[in-house]
Amino acid sequence: MSLINTQVQPFKAQAFHNGKFIEVTEASLKGKWSVLIFMPAAFTFNCPTEIEDAADNYAEFQKAGAEVYIVTTDTHFSHKVWHETSPAVGKAKFPLVGDPTHQLTNAFGVHIASEGLALRGTFVVNPDGVIKTMEVHSNEIARDVSETLRKLKAAQYTAAHPGQVCPAKWKEGAKTLAPSIDLVGDLSPAAHALPIRALSAAHAGPGPACVAPSEFSHPLNHKGRHPQ
Repeated sequence: MSLINTQVQPFKAQAFHNGKFIEVTEASLKGKWSVLIFMPAAFTFNCPTEIEDAADNYAEFQKAGAEVYIVTTDTHFSHKVWHETSPAVGKAKFPLVGDPTHQLTNAFGVHIASEGLALRGTFVVNPDGVIKTMEVHSNEIARDVSETLRKLKAAQYTAAHPGQVCPAKWKEGAKTLAPSIDLVGDLSPAAHALPIRALSAAHAGPGPACVAPSEFSHPLNHKGRHPQ
């Protein structure tokens, strides 16, 4: 069953946030928009690129009234050390949630039972604790958090404007649609256009894992090195 438009299940977890250990529960997600970003594990080569990407865009999430939660199956103790030792992860000003019991990864359907790790899953949750968007894919492909931000704003817009829908590639300030019988069958070429970035990643073939935008073009990556 899809998790879309379902309530976040009750949970309790510990997180490292701004130098302190805090408790995070389903109640923490109520009253404001939340973005949960699941990652395989701490101290890996690819996850720091995604955390840095989220950190670089964190001001935009805050401006939109949303909190970001990074979740791995490590403990909150590991996240403390990770935050202290990785320059990329050290930029994070949002909670780094530990899920060693796999309560969250199982509840959100991203648990890899054979490995005890999480798939790269991203979920936008509304202030009522209802999941509005989800993205889950293979762990060798890192995400672009700007797309998560776009989806967040789209979810916020449609929540504030019932009866409106956001068309393909919608961005804040762009026109929306009001569904009607007049639009049925009105298919424009733009509706079928795929982003070049998505095509490039999908057809790249086997090889090194794709990293987040902030690191993809880093010259060291072409030599097999990665940020720590």
